[in-house]
Amino acid sequence: MTGRSTRDRTPEQRRSAELGRGFGRLMALGVVLVAAGAVGLVYAGLATLTSMLLFGWLLLIGGAVGLLHAFQSRGTNFVWLAVIVAALNLAAGVVVIVRPDVAAAALTMFAALLFLTGGVFRLVGGVVVRGAQFGWTLVQGAFDLLLGILVLGDWPHSSRYVLGVFISLALLFDGLGLFAMGFGGRRIVGLVEEGRHDGADRREAGVANGSERSSTAPWSSLTKKEKRQDRSSE
Repeated sequence: MTGRSTRDRTPEQRRSAELGRGFGRLMALGVVLVAAGAVGLVYAGLATLTSMLLFGWLLLIGGAVGLLHAFQSRGTNFVWLAVIVAALNLAAGVVVIVRPDVAAAALTMFAALLFLTGGVFRLVGGVVVRGAQFGWTLVQGAFDLLLGILVLGDWPHSSRYVLGVFISLALLFDGLGLFAMGFGGRRIVGLVEEGRHDGADRREAGVANGSERSSTAPWSSLTKKEKRQDRSSE
């Protein structure tokens, strides 16, 4: 495919090239996410503040869109409910943007309580049910419980870095997954193209061999006829 223009390529080659570019973009996005996750792990406090501000702006945008939609559908029966939800989103967005530290502390407390309750339910459920994944369920429950205790024990100081660490880890693993997907996809496309080229070369070699045999066949038949004529004359 190198050295050929787009016009000289077959439709299969153009589709393969487009797939390769798509998987390449996935790899590039994965690299960006991995870099963002690594930076967020180094600067966890900055990552927490950035995520809170982004969350606040998303709430503001969602509230504004919801309010606009409520005014456009003011003839319906649920217009006041839509207005209330939009106003709550706007108010929450303003609070998060003005006081991101308070919002981070509240969300950290909520996350710690979720870890605690999830760990307790996993441990109790694993002991009561005793299913096939009994040991793994106990390990998960103990890990959630320990994480909740650690976050809650250092609260509110833990609210400065916990959310940033969680978001950075999510970005890091998502980036690694996207990079692996793009890399594997490009390898598969390359193997398919290599198999297609090998098949084309074999077909061309088969056609060349067939033409050689067909060109030499008349001479061999003439040679046999001449031999028979020589024997009969003898």
